[in-house]
Amino acid sequence: MQAPTPIDEAAPVVLGYGPMDSIHAEFDQLVRQADASADVGFHACLLAVIAHLKEHFAEEDAWMTATEFPPRDCHMDEHAAVLRSAAEVEPLVLAGNVAVGRSFVAELMRWFPGHADYLDSALAAWMCKRQYGGRPVVLHRRIDSSV
Repeated sequence: MQAPTPIDEAAPVVLGYGPMDSIHAEFDQLVRQADASADVGFHACLLAVIAHLKEHFAEEDAWMTATEFPPRDCHMDEHAAVLRSAAEVEPLVLAGNVAVGRSFVAELMRWFPGHADYLDSALAAWMCKRQYGGRPVVLHRRIDSSV
């Protein structure tokens, strides 16, 4: 496999399976909001991220289980590990340790492009193949602002 593709800082990960791309866009929005939030509002943002993660991972896990996606165990294990981390971080933030929450959000932002490139892209291809008979096609364009 190739290394994760660098993701444009302003663009969410798009893999060509609409329902997954929508979930990923929401994830991207929520983690960016948490990252940019003031300390006073951080806990509420973190709760929104955690609620999203639970729904996001439950949806993908359901797709993998229902369609008997072959590498689902590894993918689902990674989801479970992130949720365990979230469950450990949230009470610390509630107790006033915003720094550990910010670290968690930063790690989510660092982790996600690789997760999407390696695990979610395979699931997106699997779902498109089953639903549409072929692999997803995603066109990316870079706008050169120096021109």
